[in-house]
Amino acid sequence: MVMAATNFTSSLKKTGISVPSTAQIKQSASSFKRWGRKYPFVRYGLPLISLTVLGSVGLGHLLQGSKEVEKVKDDREWEIIQTTRALSRTGPLEGSKRKQISLEEELKALQKSVDINNYEYKRIPKPNEGKTGAS
Repeated sequence: MVMAATNFTSSLKKTGISVPSTAQIKQSASSFKRWGRKYPFVRYGLPLISLTVLGSVGLGHLLQGSKEVEKVKDDREWEIIQTTRALSRTGPLEGSKRKQISLEEELKALQKSVDINNYEYKRIPKPNEGKTGAS
């Protein structure tokens, strides 16, 4: 394993690419650690803020995609409704027309269907009685 690493570094040196030594890597790492200790915002705050901002941008992008898919589905449904109306013989279908409803007429119809003076008591079975009812 060590031989492979030395062969790799020697081949890089032959091509003219400079390879940092382990001492240089340790020095740059320690200076980065010092920098993080000296400025705690860079160590903790900057990653947190960047994660928050990038996460919100990413979620916004994903949500926009789902909204576009929904819009396409709604457009297809609307086209189907329009073609159905256009293909019907008598024009627009009767189901799409709305009738005018007044509250007074609805109240009169409800009063005719329900008589509150004539009623009959019916016992509601308890849950543990089941469908057999009371005897």
